[in-house]
Amino acid sequence: MKKIIQPLIIALSSLVFLASCSKEEDREIFLGGKVPVLAASVSGSIPLGFATENNAAVKFSWTNPEYDFASGISSQDVVYTLEIDVAGASFSGANKKTISISKELSIAYTQKEFNIILSDLQLKLNTPASIEVRVIASLGAAVTRLTSNVMRFNVTPFAPPPKVPVPTMGTLWIIGDAVASGWNNPLPAPFVTNQRFTKVTDTQYELVVALKPGAYKLIQENGVWGTQYHMVEGTASGGTFQKKDSDPAFPGPATAGNYKIVVDFQTGRFTVTKQ
Repeated sequence: MKKIIQPLIIALSSLVFLASCSKEEDREIFLGGKVPVLAASVSGSIPLGFATENNAAVKFSWTNPEYDFASGISSQDVVYTLEIDVAGASFSGANKKTISISKELSIAYTQKEFNIILSDLQLKLNTPASIEVRVIASLGAAVTRLTSNVMRFNVTPFAPPPKVPVPTMGTLWIIGDAVASGWNNPLPAPFVTNQRFTKVTDTQYELVVALKPGAYKLIQENGVWGTQYHMVEGTASGGTFQKKDSDPAFPGPATAGNYKIVVDFQTGRFTVTKQ
């Protein structure tokens, strides 16, 4: 009897092993899936603005690809990749934004959050632009990659508020013993003209001027000290500044000569470069 039972146990074990192998093979056979369909809470344009930065911008959602294997519909967690790029770049632009999303079938952004995402695309601030968005579903292997439809939107990225308040009247002058005028305020002619900065943008001013050892400050109203700008930290070649009737002054260079001063209110920084 013992001789009969032993071969029977071995045979049954083999059948169980073969059945197990068959199931594993079935599980590995990928039959396909459904291309995800991308949708958005807005169409045409995505609203963006500093005054409304905490309001909703857009919510993207997509359908489940329902990956199918020989053993049935997969219950594995799908990884979704949201891709955002400038229109016409075919999602191969140098600054394309890629966002990985695990399992979820949607993602929502406030205007502030989406504006930060757009900053990676290096779009020009306060200028209308077109972007394209798509989502890619995957279970890890390349064969399971499914790409959605492409949606196009108009956006106008906004700049965050300047770190330092910009000149109210759009004017800026240099004054001090590091320049020819000395500390005379108001500036007399010709200094009221040749020591006045050029407004390059709403937040950037530039001036090429003769500087010498000494110190200087920046005034936005000729004859007024109360709305001046002074250095916070830095050296003669650059640093940070703020709007305040206070010291320290900006230091002049060790060597006299012509220098280009760039004052950036957006970042709160200044640079001084010998010409």
